Amino acid sequence: MTRKLISSGSTFERDIGYSRADARCRLTDVVRVRYILPERDDFPKCWPVLQRYLGDIRPAATMIVAGLSDPRMKIEIEVTTRRQKRRKAADPTIRP
Repeated sequence: MTRKLISSGSTFERDIGYSRADARCRLTDVVRVRYILPERDDFPKCWPVLQRYLGDIRPAATMIVAGLSDPRMKIEIEVTTRRQKRRKAADPTIRP
């Protein structure tokens, strides 16, 4: 499987480097998230942004303190999604 990064164009991506691997998923499909930080004390600085994007979703979450491959990176965020069934829009030409 080839990974394809897709940008939503948000400033979050520009500032933090976020991208979705599958455009068919939405943030509301996130069921688990792992935060990997080189410094534990940096997590509170990330919390306002994470709360804004994931606060209403409330996925299972784990924070891991570990070295990242590039020392300029401050956080890596890995999410697992479970794509929900989408309702198809009603066809206005069909009457019940």
